[in-house]
Amino acid sequence: MSKDYKDNLPISREEFIAQLRRYQKGSITRRHFLGVTGLGMASAVMAGAVPGLRPRKAWAAGDIGDRVVLATWPNYHDPANFEKFTEMTGAYVQVNVFGSNEEMLAKLQAGGSGWDVFVPTNYTITTYVGEDLIEPLDLSKLSNYDAAAFDPRFSDAGTVNGTLYAVPKNWGTTGYVINTAHSGGMTPTTWKEFWDMTKAEFSGRTMVHDYQLTTIGNALKYFGYSFNSVDPKELADAEKLLLDVKPHLYAINSDYQPPLRNGDAWMSMCWTGDGKQLNNDMPEMRYVLGREGGEIWSDYYAVPRGAEHRAAGYALIDFLLDPAVNAKEVLAHGYPVADSRTNALLPKELLEDPILYPAQELLDALEFGAAATLTDPNRAELLARFKSA
Repeated sequence: MSKDYKDNLPISREEFIAQLRRYQKGSITRRHFLGVTGLGMASAVMAGAVPGLRPRKAWAAGDIGDRVVLATWPNYHDPANFEKFTEMTGAYVQVNVFGSNEEMLAKLQAGGSGWDVFVPTNYTITTYVGEDLIEPLDLSKLSNYDAAAFDPRFSDAGTVNGTLYAVPKNWGTTGYVINTAHSGGMTPTTWKEFWDMTKAEFSGRTMVHDYQLTTIGNALKYFGYSFNSVDPKELADAEKLLLDVKPHLYAINSDYQPPLRNGDAWMSMCWTGDGKQLNNDMPEMRYVLGREGGEIWSDYYAVPRGAEHRAAGYALIDFLLDPAVNAKEVLAHGYPVADSRTNALLPKELLEDPILYPAQELLDALEFGAAATLTDPNRAELLARFKSA
């Protein structure tokens, strides 16, 4: 796609969002949506320029079976893309939503997950490989994957000991979202403020993730410790803070958008895309990256060992890697991607959005999750005590 086209999309950001909401509600057709937003032209240009992006004959209805099971995260896909996939292939996309990587790991360890595709985070992939829960990817079945198109910071974790096990979905940060209508218009800037406000003026209105990596990690940031710390003394400090905060929480839940939207909750730990979705619909919702640091992450598509609908799993991953399809994913979920082909199709306003692309000094303070935190028994036990208190 030419730079001129990208920089001259036919509608404003505000009108694009309005059209997207109309399309998601079913009040306009897909053809109308693609036409007025310019994405239809983008898809045509990309498909014409790169024949590999066009659907392959193997995707014909019935060739890959009648369904595919995807294990993923809340609010993480454009349902219209799943509908299109089913229309093209005859395979229905069954979505299982999870709130933590620990849940995903436990499900696969127990056996019989029924998944064909899942979405692990960067720091977990070595564990899946070590426990033989994930299979090496067959690149002959992924015609839309081009390793050279991806920023290696967000793709390297998919390769373990020289073997490719996972391909990048998107990346993001972990911060928090606050409804500034209840803070006098003030937007905090630190994790210390998040925890202190939870115990004071936001008591009963704050949510944290049901996920040890982020909830414990961001409690550690209150004291200036590493997000990934497994030091017993530092974990003890984080536990004391969490237990002090527990009576003031509205809920411990990784699917936090509904209470924030209906006004029951005013502040929550939050991932990039949820922050973007909430801010789009409710401008008073502000996304904050604590200046002390926190998490930066990258998620991937992978195939679990023993997938029942393996052909459909590969077809779904390949479909979602199509840059034109992936661009529609980004516009729906609000997470940045590391694929330069997809970014060439996105509006300039989105690529410059500070929620998706924070200031460099904020990014510099963030840490990728570490493999040790996934299976550390002290962190697991800490979260269990916190939840049961």
